[in-house]
Amino acid sequence: MTVLSLAHVVDDSNQSALPALLPFLIATHGLSYAAAAGLVLFASVASSVVQPLVGALADARSMPWLIAGGVFCAGLGLALVGAMPSYGSMIACVALSGIGVAAFHPEAARFANYVAGDRKGTGMRWFAAGGNLGFAAGPLLVTPLVLGFGTAGTLALVVPAGVMALLVLRELPRLRGFVPSRASRSAAGGTDRWGAFGILAAATSIRSMAYIGLVAFTPLYLIGVVHAGKAQANVGLTLLLVGGAAGTIFGGRFADRFGRKTTFVASTLLAVPAVLVFVALTTAVPNLFLAYTLAVLIGFVLVASQTAYVVMGQEYLPNRLGIASGVTLGLAITIGGAGTPLLGLLADRISLAATFEAIAALTGLAGIVAAFLPRTASDRALGAARIQAKLVHGARPS
Repeated sequence: MTVLSLAHVVDDSNQSALPALLPFLIATHGLSYAAAAGLVLFASVASSVVQPLVGALADARSMPWLIAGGVFCAGLGLALVGAMPSYGSMIACVALSGIGVAAFHPEAARFANYVAGDRKGTGMRWFAAGGNLGFAAGPLLVTPLVLGFGTAGTLALVVPAGVMALLVLRELPRLRGFVPSRASRSAAGGTDRWGAFGILAAATSIRSMAYIGLVAFTPLYLIGVVHAGKAQANVGLTLLLVGGAAGTIFGGRFADRFGRKTTFVASTLLAVPAVLVFVALTTAVPNLFLAYTLAVLIGFVLVASQTAYVVMGQEYLPNRLGIASGVTLGLAITIGGAGTPLLGLLADRISLAATFEAIAALTGLAGIVAAFLPRTASDRALGAARIQAKLVHGARPS
């Protein structure tokens, strides 16, 4: 699990490094907000094309080497972006990075499920936390490189990707040892609930539009509204993502105690007032420390739902873990990236504050859709255990 979580850190650091790079690309190449957000879109489109295929192949045949290949391609593509002279070549590089992300997630999440054994919630919590720590690390990696060497400094990002890929390749024999036999998988599985999974996919995709919007536009908002410098703006993005990593860890505990659906719905809906308060207060009082504090809160509240919905997806599709993981951890995020150019147009034509108000609306819509999810078997078992505990407690003499 440590190897898989570390690989998730390195893989997802490339996804957040791109938004952190946008202010520098705007300054260097004169890109508009919409054009800069378009880079996020192309990374998402490339990933969304590959992701379902990888998930289906992973369910039919074990391919743990994709974990190493995905990490390396994700890092290589992002490393080349800053050195490209034209917008078209940047698009090609972010597309390569997106394909790497798509190759990584289904297989890595499926093996995390295997390695976790009977402790799915705990295991997936740490695997998901690795991804969120990676999101937090991306701006910390790219910002000093670009400040010190210009946008071509991103070339150094190929180093952690290459090292992690080699580490995963070294661990492949052990990882293969966790793959259960076809007979044991059939015995442990159940009926795939495609209708419920479709609702979950819709809810996570809408939530991802809000989340990717936050990641893409938080540095631009801090620069344009709070009057932060580029480095200070990327510190704010890092704090948002650190809050998200903490939310993942605590969200797993909330899901174990209160249920996966309850955690998903509550976390998503609570993010709505958090975003609106962020906009209202930072617009009225453009204070950097205040913005940092609220960014941590937003990240914690919104991302606390991640472990819950990833495990829910695997429980809805017990016989299609690759597809379930690919959609909830990968495809939903790439679909979410498709909304960033629209948010960029909103920022160009109205204001960055209006963009964040739209993000709050998307978050609320995701919570409403999630409220229609049927409960999983684990949630029903948790509810039954609570009722039994109340009955036992009530039967005791006072």
